[in-house]
Amino acid sequence: MDIELVFKIAAIGIIVAVLNQLLIRSGREDQAMMTTLAGLVVALSILVKQISTLFATIRSLFAL
Repeated sequence: MDIELVFKIAAIGIIVAVLNQLLIRSGREDQAMMTTLAGLVVALSILVKQISTLFATIRSLFAL
């Protein structure tokens, strides 16, 4: 696992947090919630790819 993955997820979190605060302060709570959910989906999709790679590596390592 690269440190780049941690930086990507941290960057997504920071961007989503800033957008969330801007949208809440402008009175757009619904859009703020959708932005938060979109950021969560993007971060989870990145993690799912990495977990899939991990399981493939484990499977090949133990010849399952």
